[in-house]
Amino acid sequence: MSNLKLAVAGAGGRMGRAITRVLLNTEGVQLAGGLEAQGSPFVGQDMGELAGTGRIGVRVSDDPLGLLTRVDGIIDFTTPATSVYLAELAAQARIVHVVGTTGFSSEDEKAFEAAARHARIVKAGNMSLGVNLLVALTRKVASLLGDEFDIEIVEMHHRHKVDAPSGTALMLGRAAAEGRGVALDEKAVFCREGHTGPRPNGAIGFATLRGGTVVGEHAVIFAGPEERIELAHRAGSREIFARGAVKAAIWAQDRKPGLYSMMDVLGLADL
Repeated sequence: MSNLKLAVAGAGGRMGRAITRVLLNTEGVQLAGGLEAQGSPFVGQDMGELAGTGRIGVRVSDDPLGLLTRVDGIIDFTTPATSVYLAELAAQARIVHVVGTTGFSSEDEKAFEAAARHARIVKAGNMSLGVNLLVALTRKVASLLGDEFDIEIVEMHHRHKVDAPSGTALMLGRAAAEGRGVALDEKAVFCREGHTGPRPNGAIGFATLRGGTVVGEHAVIFAGPEERIELAHRAGSREIFARGAVKAAIWAQDRKPGLYSMMDVLGLADL
């Protein structure tokens, strides 16, 4: 069986370079190309040199249509607009599209659902095994504890992150809401300032911190009468997200067209 040919969107970025390194060290896959926007200084550069592994003879392209017609899948940590566009192309090419981008609108989500009729899309706010296990545990714990336990989600990322709360924090919030059988939109509290009054019963609060070079830290706090339960995950490098994304691409290659999550990839959906 031939190697799975995978391309990397946003090949010149920090996540793109991490994915390149993981692909080069994963059996059964082939790094088949990289993608950047027209005018990017990374276009034409060798992907191995960008990733710090030395020249490999695979260069970054600015032609998404040409690239996606000659690969089996693309791994994408870019921007919402780029990811939606790549999903449309992946649907046309009937290939795998792994999406680690966050910050999508409701209209963007509908576009992914449409593209998934023909593409195999794995989309998650976080691709790491540990975080997805944390999501599953959050859902379970929330289902076992009553409203006397207040739920707070705290996240911290590097100073360059542009969306808040993080996609992972929202994943955790949705998991907590699902565990309690409520809608996150009705229970989420994203901002507190001034005289807020008492904490609403059943609220799911979010706190966002930004600074330095923090890769990603998340904690779910269940604060009850005279006791507190905390579930937490701390990312040491971007390699954990890259490894998860590559695992997702390999998993999706033999699946039917559809919209999947890392819970499906890792077998955690029923935990």
